[in-house]
Amino acid sequence: VQPGVIRDELNGYLEPYGLFFGPNTSTSNRCMIGGMVGNNSSGTTSIRYGVTRDKVLEIDAILSDGSKAVFKALSQEDINNKKNTVTAEGKIYHETIELLKPKEVQAGIVSEFPDPQIHRRNTGYAIDEIINSNVFNNSQNNLNLCKLLTGSEGTLAISTAIKLALDDLPPSYNAMVAFHFNSIENCLKLVEPVMQHHLYACEMMDDTILNLTKHNKTQEQNRFFIEGNPKAILMCELRDDSESVLQKQIDKLLVASAETHLSYAYAVLKGDNVNKAVELRKAGLGLLGNMVGDKKAVACIEDTAVALNDLPNYISEFTNLMKSYGQEAVYYAHAGAGELHLRPILNLKDSKDVDLFREITTEVSKLIKKYKGSMSGEHGDGIVRGAFIPDLIGPENYRILKKIKSIFDPHNIFNPGKIVDAYPMDKNLRYQPDKPAIEIKTILDFSESKGILREAEKCNGSGDCRKLPESGGVMCPSYHATRNEKDTTRARANALREFLTTSEQDNRFNHAELKSVFDLCLSCKACASECPSSVDVASLKSEFQHQYQQANGIALRTKLFAFNNTINKYAGKVPRVSNFVFTNKIISTILKKISGIATQRHLPIISIKSLDKIIQDAVNVKVKKEYIKQVYFFNDEFTNYLDTSIGVDALELLEALNYKVIHVKHKESGRALISKGLLEHAKNVANFNIKTFKDLITENTPLIGIEPSAILTFRDEYLKLADDKESAKTIAKYTFLIEEFIQNEIKAGNISSKQFHRLERTIKFHGHCYQKALSNQKSSFDILNLPENYNVSIITSGCCGMAGSFGYEKEHYAVSMQIGEQLLFPKIRNTSSEVIIAANGTSCRHQIKDGTQKEALHPVTILKQALI
Repeated sequence: VQPGVIRDELNGYLEPYGLFFGPNTSTSNRCMIGGMVGNNSSGTTSIRYGVTRDKVLEIDAILSDGSKAVFKALSQEDINNKKNTVTAEGKIYHETIELLKPKEVQAGIVSEFPDPQIHRRNTGYAIDEIINSNVFNNSQNNLNLCKLLTGSEGTLAISTAIKLALDDLPPSYNAMVAFHFNSIENCLKLVEPVMQHHLYACEMMDDTILNLTKHNKTQEQNRFFIEGNPKAILMCELRDDSESVLQKQIDKLLVASAETHLSYAYAVLKGDNVNKAVELRKAGLGLLGNMVGDKKAVACIEDTAVALNDLPNYISEFTNLMKSYGQEAVYYAHAGAGELHLRPILNLKDSKDVDLFREITTEVSKLIKKYKGSMSGEHGDGIVRGAFIPDLIGPENYRILKKIKSIFDPHNIFNPGKIVDAYPMDKNLRYQPDKPAIEIKTILDFSESKGILREAEKCNGSGDCRKLPESGGVMCPSYHATRNEKDTTRARANALREFLTTSEQDNRFNHAELKSVFDLCLSCKACASECPSSVDVASLKSEFQHQYQQANGIALRTKLFAFNNTINKYAGKVPRVSNFVFTNKIISTILKKISGIATQRHLPIISIKSLDKIIQDAVNVKVKKEYIKQVYFFNDEFTNYLDTSIGVDALELLEALNYKVIHVKHKESGRALISKGLLEHAKNVANFNIKTFKDLITENTPLIGIEPSAILTFRDEYLKLADDKESAKTIAKYTFLIEEFIQNEIKAGNISSKQFHRLERTIKFHGHCYQKALSNQKSSFDILNLPENYNVSIITSGCCGMAGSFGYEKEHYAVSMQIGEQLLFPKIRNTSSEVIIAANGTSCRHQIKDGTQKEALHPVTILKQALI
């Protein structure tokens, strides 16, 4: 495979053949094979399938002089032939073998290098692996310099193709036993006993990470199996092709654990619940970025590995060491492999903590040497650990590593400053120590993150925003389309952080580079829930736009989209004239070109009568004697002028289900104002609406709406905009999508399937991005499933690509459609004409129409049509 192939994509290709590539990092949905080779990556299943070095058979490489070479296992005859060629490749074989041939050199390597039973060991270059080959002893193993290149972090050569050894797909049935502990010590004591049970994974999480999952919307749902507040959990995965055999394995594991009396509780998970628990564990690194403030869990000692029987004692000494520094470290990851990701919590903006950064790493390296462990199990030495290699393996072995580097790369052109002659670990850091804190005035309230700069700093680079579309979720739609790092959540957060930190302008946002980075952000909100660090780039973009426009003015098109409610209001006074203008091919084309709208798009049709007017004219509505409940209806700007029929369906549905719908005069939601960065106007709208509803909305009189992007502003942006925070929080608590409201009433027994017909229907539902980020799709799924013979499924798709005005803008049209083509469009095109397509977002319905020529209905329309 080529080095840019993503691990999960490779396995998706291999699955029909019954094969897969075993090493399984927590970043498998975005990490590339070349990177896995460079780091000698391991992952959760290394205890069963080994590390990347075990799987690399051949590497096609470009050497430092530009010549090509193919590294693979060679017989003695092949090696002799290579050594005698006058090429860079020949020189590598000749000099490397001569360097490692002396018996005293080999003895020194065996004596000083990490314990060979630690299969996760990346200390320097793997010369300890190389000497166990046919060139140096009577070994049956042919010399393969791929073992040297794997884990070399790109410092020796550039790989262009990699041949991998594959494994058969894992057994089809799996289960996980998640043991709960009152102490980390008890957790670690159980590791060795459970590892006798042929586990496929044995992973640990401590209470620091478990507590952070409570504040992440996606991961909060994945902690369903956790009982109480454990100090640690140990996640043990088992597999077999027989369910009955698997159950016996589970029973044996539970008996073995019970005999130790170490765990206070356990959960047995099967099927999709195992996947959810695995996702919880995988989110560990990203979740650590969600720690509020300047103190963060810092990477420096997070990759240490020791022999399994040494793990409890090593961690005990490590904990005492941390206590001596007043540190509460984080413990998580690969307990079954003798490697925990241990992180001190430091503020690298403070020079005192920078000193601790080095001091703690130095002391831990001494502890690792005591246990003959490895400072790097899978993340590589790089800069942060490279300086400690001489102390770990001794000066003579370090001299050999430097010689290996010079043999492969005599001019030091490949990734210099890593592994050998490493740059100082405490210089050129992201933050300048002791620099006065920057206070930036914003319209949006970022106080929960202690300011907009710290909101951007929450990104720790874990790269979850680079995951594949097929991995599930929405984040990050622009990256899915372009596969360009510039278009990731990570790039936007870090670019903003860099300019806010280093810009010398009075307006630190006033940079064209920032405008470029934010350009393709669809403000889908997925990052706020799917990013483990919960970096809310949609809010960052809104604030950036506001600040940038303060310096550069507001473009005409921006005003047209931002004030669409006003435009629609006046267009609605003469709807037939307006619609003629909007639908006439010549006139509409001219309008689109003047305003910068893609000519391929259809301008929206204005309803003949607004929903406000329909409500005012509804004088013959039957008045029921007694209602189940009364609700306040938020008539958003999209429903009022464009999707009026859906609004009517919603009102008639609620009335038919015996709910009294109350209407009060309010402003539009401000969605377009927020999306376009007109935050002062948006703030006025939010304050007006909060004032309007603050004495009306309660648990018994909730606020409901039908357009997700509008009604959910009460639960999201209004909390950052409104002056009356307490009232905004109360209203947010009792504000619901109409699907959520109906779902709750179904659960309360107030709505039943008896109120709907029994005709058979097949429905496929696509949820709005805001619903996925700030609510969930299950509410729509549940209400559509209410009629007895309705067969409903959720389309596993990301963002549709429209995102309000984004898809209408001429320069964004192609990317918008490309996003839809990732998953959504093909899946809808492949449905039969009898299948009903449902979508609750107005933008989504328009995009589905433009991309597939199929009409999508709002769930309330479908449910209203099903009434008896």
